[in-house]
Amino acid sequence: MYMKTKNLQQARTRVIRVAAGVLLAAGLAACSPIVDYNGYLPKTEDLQKVQIGQSKAEIQALLGSPSTTATVSREGETYYYISSVTERFAFFAPKVVDREILSISFDRDGRVASFGHYGLEDGKIVNFISRETPTRGRELTMLQELFDNFGRFSPGAGE
Repeated sequence: MYMKTKNLQQARTRVIRVAAGVLLAAGLAACSPIVDYNGYLPKTEDLQKVQIGQSKAEIQALLGSPSTTATVSREGETYYYISSVTERFAFFAPKVVDREILSISFDRDGRVASFGHYGLEDGKIVNFISRETPTRGRELTMLQELFDNFGRFSPGAGE
């Protein structure tokens, strides 16, 4: 009888240890971020081959098609090669952890006039659509609103 109880206790202990191990592994897996890589940035060797005076055709043959172009400039067109890395933990909003932008500006003749390499630290956050309506007036805390009403009511006002 004693052996049977001892074996039963050992079996329960093993089951509890296995269950705890599975829960621990699942918990650790849930804490790992989901990483997304977006865009395209040419290889460093290819970037070193970019020189002022090259044509658009040479740049496209060397680096490939750009992520986007800007045609608003007075001088000429600008190519942008953009890549970014975002991480997301569980249900939280994604966070950009790395961004690289290569810009190549061309003159009116379609030749490279200048180029730049920018990182996440060089950018500014611009909120195009904030989904918030600005209101006029003071922003009060709940306590300020409560104490602000003291003394505004007179006992005979409701009659």
